[in-house]
Amino acid sequence: MDMTKGPASAGGENDALAPITTRYGVGPEDIRRAMEAALSRGGDYCDIYFQHTVSNVIGLEDDAVNRARTAIEMGVGVRVVKGDSTGYAFTEELTPEALKRAAATAAEIADGTASPIPNRFELKSGGRYYPADTGWADVAIAKKMGLLTDVNQRLKSQDKRIVKTTLSFADETTEIYVVNSDGVVRHDIQPMTRLVASCVAESGKDRETGSYNLASRDGWSFYTPERIERLSQEAVRRTLLMFEAMQPAGGEMPVVLGAGASGILLHEAIGHGMEADFNRKGTSTYSTRLGKPIAERFVNVVDDGTQTNARGAINVDDEGNESQKTLLVENGVLASYLHDRISAKHYGVKPTGSGRRESFRHVPMPRMRSTYMLPGPHKKDEIIKSVKKGIYCESFSNGQVNIGAGDFTFFVKTGYLIEDGKLTRPIKDTNLIGNGPDVLSKITMVADDLMIDEGGWTCGKNGQSVPVSQGMPTVKVSAITVGGKA
Repeated sequence: MDMTKGPASAGGENDALAPITTRYGVGPEDIRRAMEAALSRGGDYCDIYFQHTVSNVIGLEDDAVNRARTAIEMGVGVRVVKGDSTGYAFTEELTPEALKRAAATAAEIADGTASPIPNRFELKSGGRYYPADTGWADVAIAKKMGLLTDVNQRLKSQDKRIVKTTLSFADETTEIYVVNSDGVVRHDIQPMTRLVASCVAESGKDRETGSYNLASRDGWSFYTPERIERLSQEAVRRTLLMFEAMQPAGGEMPVVLGAGASGILLHEAIGHGMEADFNRKGTSTYSTRLGKPIAERFVNVVDDGTQTNARGAINVDDEGNESQKTLLVENGVLASYLHDRISAKHYGVKPTGSGRRESFRHVPMPRMRSTYMLPGPHKKDEIIKSVKKGIYCESFSNGQVNIGAGDFTFFVKTGYLIEDGKLTRPIKDTNLIGNGPDVLSKITMVADDLMIDEGGWTCGKNGQSVPVSQGMPTVKVSAITVGGKA
């Protein structure tokens, strides 16, 4: 089954809308009546978002596959926009009457004479950024169970100190249709998968935990022997490393952010501040800095929905706009925000394909997709050698961010001391405390080793969660406050 191809269109309305009838039971005339109801009070724009999701989760614990769950989610959301204001309603009752009621509810944001609806609707194709080889419905549960059993054996066989393992496998297929008052219909089928391996190790009286995970918008072929081996090795390595780790001295010092997973800091402390809704409302520190220098000239930051099979990739956004690669920081200058339809109109620019929503129950807003920094002119070894005393951060587990100001605290899960230009002892129980824009301005070196992390990152904003990707090359920040021993 090819998961990337939408229904063919001969250009007529029925060709564009008929596939929705097959899945959701509402015909072209029902959709037209709903749109008429949505625009009956003078809204500027409306869209109708259809979603069908099938998800599966299988878990292994105590050396046995002991839990499994399948969930089906299906519904329709109707959004009406009037100026900067939004009316929204959704229904899980898939009938023409329920759809029209939801549309009428969303229409109440406006108060005027009816706006016209399109004479015809046209299906438009989007990108092809996750050409999965097979649909998840075609993968037998026995294959997934076999994968968990294989990984479990790999974990247990590496070191006798590993006393407990927990594994979780998830796959998901989401189909969406977006029908809007511009007369455009978009269709997309979005695969997703994630595999998490967690370990508990004991050495004498000491007990440590660690984990590693892989995720992608992909099918079964994502789980190559190389990836499975990396997952198994890294989960164990990161667990056992904690027996050697110590808490470093605290204070302000140079910090080297390792390639890959350190992109979480870029995403949380910097990327959110570049989402246009925060800037339109004046709550982001970047709201007055568009077109101004905010970092060194070798710093370039991208948010990209077009990376093949990336967890944050999207063929079209949840407003029906085509995905794209958006350059946020170009040669140290703030070049763009991330826009949905509302913010794009406010700023007089085109949407960046960043309007995203958690599900049909939620309204879209500007969100990141895959956020990363482009390679720079330095080498990793050169960066580490430049630090006399500091820390190297390899991975992070959690953190807190004040999105408006960019103030953050991040917990460093794995990392190392840097002493006299060399990585020495592993560290633990360490926090980074700082301000995103300030850290961006203090980046003094950027390596040429960009790595996009394949972990299963999920971004939360205004009560909504969406899958994202992130990455970094190795980067030196001249000074960040490190929370460690007094």
